[in-house]
Amino acid sequence: MWCVKIDELKILFDDAIIDICNEKTKFSMQKIQNIILDYGNVIFMLDFVKLQVAFTQLGIPSTTDIFAHHGQIALFDEFDKGNVSVTEFRDEIRSIAKNEALTDTQIDEAWNALLVGVPEGKHDTLLRLKEKYRTFLLSNNNAIHYDYCMKHIQDYYGVRDNSVFFEETYYSHQIGLRKPHVDIFKYILDKEGLIPEETLFVDDSPQHLETAKGLGIHTALCTNEEPLEWIVEQWKLF
Repeated sequence: MWCVKIDELKILFDDAIIDICNEKTKFSMQKIQNIILDYGNVIFMLDFVKLQVAFTQLGIPSTTDIFAHHGQIALFDEFDKGNVSVTEFRDEIRSIAKNEALTDTQIDEAWNALLVGVPEGKHDTLLRLKEKYRTFLLSNNNAIHYDYCMKHIQDYYGVRDNSVFFEETYYSHQIGLRKPHVDIFKYILDKEGLIPEETLFVDDSPQHLETAKGLGIHTALCTNEEPLEWIVEQWKLF
C-alpha cells in the first residue's frame, strides 16, 4: 500500500501551490506587452514631509489635512485636472494661509518643495523598457509641478521632456482627468488600443492600483523598499 506521512503530504501540497503560483506569474509576465508608469515616487522622487514643512512656514495650518500622500482637498484635485489656473491656485493658497502678502515665488517654492528629483539610472531603466514594450507615462500633475520637473530633467540630464522615454505621456492637467477615477484609465486604454490583460500599471498609490485592477490591468505597487528596478526584476521584464 502507498503511504505518505502527513508532514510529507503537506510539503507536497505546498510545493504544488508554489508551482501553480509560479506558473501563473510566468504566464502573466509572458502576456505583458504594455507598461504604464506613474511619475511621482516611481520615476521622480517626492518628499511629502518637505512640502508640509514648507506649507507650515507659509502659515498654513494642519497641512496633512489638506495635502498628503493618502489624499487632498478639492483645490489640489481641480488643479491637477487643469480646472484651476495657476493664478487661481496661488490666490487660494493665500486664502488658506490667511496671508495676501505671500508672493508668487514664495508659493511656488513651497509647493515645489515636494519635488526631489530623478535618481541616477532611472532614465536608463525607462529606455530599456521602451525597447521591449509599449510604454506610457500616466501622471497626476499640475502646471507648476510640471514646469519644475521638466526644468529639472533638462538641467540634470539634458532632455527636453519625458517624451524621449515613452511612446506617449499623459498628464492629468493636460487631459482633464485624474487618478484614481476610472475614466483616466479607460481613456488611455481606448486611445492607445491597449488590452488590459496585456498591460502592467506601476504606481505608488494603492487606490490608483485598485481602479486599474478593476479593469483587468496587472498592477505593481512601487515603494521605497520595492522601487521600479525591483519590480522590473520580479516581473522579469528584461
